[in-house]
Amino acid sequence: MLLAGMCCKPEHSVAAVEEAAAARSPAVGEAAPEFTLPDQNDKPVRLRDHRGRWVVLYFYPADDTPGCICDATEFTELLFRFKDMNAAVYGISEDSTESHRRFIEKFALGMDLLSDPDHTVMASYGAWAATKVAGEPSERVIRSTVLIGPDGRARHHWPEVIPKGHAARVRKKLLELQGVESKSE
Repeated sequence: MLLAGMCCKPEHSVAAVEEAAAARSPAVGEAAPEFTLPDQNDKPVRLRDHRGRWVVLYFYPADDTPGCICDATEFTELLFRFKDMNAAVYGISEDSTESHRRFIEKFALGMDLLSDPDHTVMASYGAWAATKVAGEPSERVIRSTVLIGPDGRARHHWPEVIPKGHAARVRKKLLELQGVESKSE
């Protein structure tokens, strides 16, 4: 995998690799696929209910694993800053709502986690892939993030993500996009 060896490299290298992958994404500018998924409390979350706000969707493989803990705790640390920027943050995995509740409680996470056990939403956002493991067909979650604008269009897509520092890079991109928007309005 392109990013596998990047965990120990300087931060600017990680950001450069993520941005290089983002530059190849055909999703940017397209309408974000609509969805309704249950959060950790089994309450339905609908993308359409967030029109007029920014939405960060980060897709991750599994609750309570090292990279996913890193992502979730870093987004939690910056959550108030995202809220100040009129942005909602959601993590999405195939884990059950019960698993999400335990994960949130164990690490005092601040954002809602959405459950996509049949991978429908992940597939529609390019976060579910068919691969081969030891020559056998397999499928897996691709750690990725989509930043959706208030108009419901994908404004930035990180199709490959290194968890360490990613939340800060997403916030930086949101600041950049909001700055561009405010100048054009």
